Amino acid sequence: MQHQTISGQRIPSGDNGLQVNFCKNPICPNFGNPASEERQPRGRRANARGDTYKVEGASHKTEVKCLLCGETPPLKSNIAISEEIIRLAEYLSLAKEPTCPNESCDNRLIGIKTPKAYYSYGKTASGSQRYRCRICNTTFAVSSRTTLRQRLPDINEMVFRLLVNKMPLKRICETANISMDTLYRKIDFIHKQCLTFAASYERLLPQMVIPRLYLSVDRQNYNINWMQAEDKRNIVLNALGSADNKTSYIFGIHVNYDANIDAKSVENDAEKLGDNLLRSPFRRYARVWLAQDYLAACGKNTLRRRRKKFLRDSIEDGYSEAAEREDVETSDIQTTETSLPYNGMLIHSDYTLYGHFFFLRSLFASVGKVRFYLDQESGIRAACLSAFWIEVLEKRCEAFYVSVNKDLTINQKRRLKANSVRDLADFRATSAAYEPLTDHDLRHIVIKERLNELVDIGKWRDRWLFYPFPDMSEPEKAICWLTDLQDKAYDADHLASLYSKVTLHGIDRFFMQARRRLSLLERPIATSSSEGRKWYGYSPYNPASVGKMLEIFRVFYNFVEPGKDKRTPAMRLGLSKSINTISEILDNR
Repeated sequence: MQHQTISGQRIPSGDNGLQVNFCKNPICPNFGNPASEERQPRGRRANARGDTYKVEGASHKTEVKCLLCGETPPLKSNIAISEEIIRLAEYLSLAKEPTCPNESCDNRLIGIKTPKAYYSYGKTASGSQRYRCRICNTTFAVSSRTTLRQRLPDINEMVFRLLVNKMPLKRICETANISMDTLYRKIDFIHKQCLTFAASYERLLPQMVIPRLYLSVDRQNYNINWMQAEDKRNIVLNALGSADNKTSYIFGIHVNYDANIDAKSVENDAEKLGDNLLRSPFRRYARVWLAQDYLAACGKNTLRRRRKKFLRDSIEDGYSEAAEREDVETSDIQTTETSLPYNGMLIHSDYTLYGHFFFLRSLFASVGKVRFYLDQESGIRAACLSAFWIEVLEKRCEAFYVSVNKDLTINQKRRLKANSVRDLADFRATSAAYEPLTDHDLRHIVIKERLNELVDIGKWRDRWLFYPFPDMSEPEKAICWLTDLQDKAYDADHLASLYSKVTLHGIDRFFMQARRRLSLLERPIATSSSEGRKWYGYSPYNPASVGKMLEIFRVFYNFVEPGKDKRTPAMRLGLSKSINTISEILDNR
């Protein structure tokens, strides 16, 4: 089949000011500067009269080549990214917190929960709470009725607690004396209340002045059980999450699946529009996996079995696999052992990546500086730099790759940790000046010296530092600074401090807790016949359950569960003043 572009379009058109089709190399003058959407002149003087990009691509591959640095980022549909941003941010518009109804008042955008913005002003005859605006003295009433009426609140709270404490669904039904249908309705209710509760706080994030954020970003895959014995193929979803390493607050956990799309209608409309004849970034439905594309992808891929190897080999393989892809930013591996969802539609993971980072950017409008610690994946890197390119150039955003060897045994981890302690003691003994220094200061000195020994790895010759101080969670770790503008804006001490903070611990801890505390998301086991298929008795059969359970747990993790310091992540961030309760979430109006 011959694929085409939309007549007259050189690159996908922008959407409401969004245009991501530019060079992703931070030291290139074209970084953040998109290719022109208009066709460019040809001939010997073309470069002088046109822009500094050349659009290239075969029938199956479309990319734009930067003529200044030679990078060839793949083209993306800006419309598809906008759709994904809207999907991920949709919860923020749920049951918006009431505000002053006076359109000319400064409190018209400030909710009633904001401290010192309103007075409580009695109740109406029907029992609704009345408020008076502190600025304009306007009075207004807020209904006490919830959109979703909570029946049997004690049972709802019990179900919530059991869900986040790894009780299987059938056991929950027995314990709460409810049917499975009732349980699923309660899960829907709990999920909706969690979204509404989170929105009431997270709508305040763009106005929160936060000096620094240190965010770890990674993905985790989830298998959905097959529903028919004659078709034992898993549906595989992945969830991308971002955690603040300092406060542990999870700013987003986004799954590449949309339960609200009617797949049959989309497939029919795509066929009418001729979407299958267009190259992917020019399609109306570029965001979703169409059946025809899925079958074609399955024919090209075989299941890749991971084998244990040295950390450097793993990093090099990551670059090699990315370079071999038709789209360097797309890591989706569809095989004959996987299937499309039975309902809803699977989203191309690269568009979920873009949506996630643009969503974060909207939340961080008042953040001074943000540091991203990214799992080594070219799609995550491209999405991050596309959303935060202005902040990168302004030195308000730095991004690092992180690669961790997670295949070591517990004894190997202990041995590496012990060797590190011994090496640090030996280093201290090399100079009398080191004797009074703390271990932290010594590690800083060692990292500063290692900055002179960076290793070039991969096609793009990224420079990696192999971190010399392992711990049990990250026994072997390598770090690459992705946003080095080569302007020498940071001295060696500042760089050593930046490298020393790089870790994926924040998001890894959340994913570990989700696996341990949510029975539906526990790791599956291989079937006796293997062939790459996996089945687990507690895993979900409905892909929508993955996103719902992760969002429920995110709210519980952020607002309800305190740490050793008796504070929740929301409290550490300054978003909440006290530990919230499950009943508060369920009673949220």
